[in-house]
Amino acid sequence: MENTLIEKQLKAAADLNRIKLLACMKNGEVCVCDFVDVLGISQPAVSQHLRKLKEAGIITERKVGTWKHYRLVENQTPLMKGILEQIELIQECDCSSDCECTHIGEEN
Repeated sequence: MENTLIEKQLKAAADLNRIKLLACMKNGEVCVCDFVDVLGISQPAVSQHLRKLKEAGIITERKVGTWKHYRLVENQTPLMKGILEQIELIQECDCSSDCECTHIGEEN
């Protein structure tokens, strides 16, 4: 593994808020709106944390309407596999029925 990738991944994983984001994504894809609730920080701050994880090649995103959904990259490096194994899953990270992103395309 290239040293710059190791550095990026270690820096990305060395923040408590980003660890919580990774813990949320251990069960699958999560909408950005759920991250705001779990972390208790602003959406722009959440977006900055997600950007760092994405730049490190740890997560990927998918756009659904105006919302973005994030998930872990399937083929993690051995370093990230080891880190992810140590992170406990956060169950509260799933789109609920009151989430705005679940109502995209629904008629009133």
